Amino acid sequence: MKTNTFFKDSALNALRGNWGKAILAVLVYFLIALAVVGPVSYTSIRMQDLMNGTSFSTLSDAMDLVKDPDFLAAQKTTNGVSSLTFLLEIFLLLPLEVAFLNSFRKLLVNGDNNMLGNLFNFSNYWRKVGGMLLVGIFTFLWSLLFIIPGIIKAFSYAMTPYILDENPELGASEAIHRSRMMMKNHKFDLFWLYLSFIGWFLLCCITCGLGFIWLTPYIDTAKAAFYEEVKADYALNGGLD
Repeated sequence: MKTNTFFKDSALNALRGNWGKAILAVLVYFLIALAVVGPVSYTSIRMQDLMNGTSFSTLSDAMDLVKDPDFLAAQKTTNGVSSLTFLLEIFLLLPLEVAFLNSFRKLLVNGDNNMLGNLFNFSNYWRKVGGMLLVGIFTFLWSLLFIIPGIIKAFSYAMTPYILDENPELGASEAIHRSRMMMKNHKFDLFWLYLSFIGWFLLCCITCGLGFIWLTPYIDTAKAAFYEEVKADYALNGGLD
């Protein structure tokens, strides 16, 4: 297994001369994600404001709030926005995540710097939606057994977005299975790669999060290099026969 230095150097070499396009792709991705989840946050804050303005010293106070027209309207809006957001997260953000991560893989492997164009590559759309949805469901179910199993499984499924994009012949469950096989004995390696960015992460926090616009391409391109390494190791051991 190659070192974190190799993965990070590979990322920097791929990003050299392409930082502007990478940052633009990150901004577009972040803005789309914010547009999807932002309304839920706003309506939740509105509901909280209404509740904070009410004293719950008696059951009657709670009943009065439930009957309040403003509260009922806010609750109806919150429910509607939450339902729409849930659907958008599944049918927009999940395939968008696959395209986003693979835009850095394509930059790394092929020198394809059409980052924005690749961000909206929704080929094999339903397979990608199904694969990422299954990843989310499986990770959630494992998390019910306590947090640690969920985290371990999240690392086990981490290569699924790349496999879904690169192997259109595989079904959603097959892509997840291949990720599990690729990540066997390599889950800690990916954790160690993430951990190596801790210093940059802390610096980004100091900048009120603005630094993540630059850190995200760095991490995701290094992760793409990691994928290429575990894929090669998997093939070397007969996994792609």
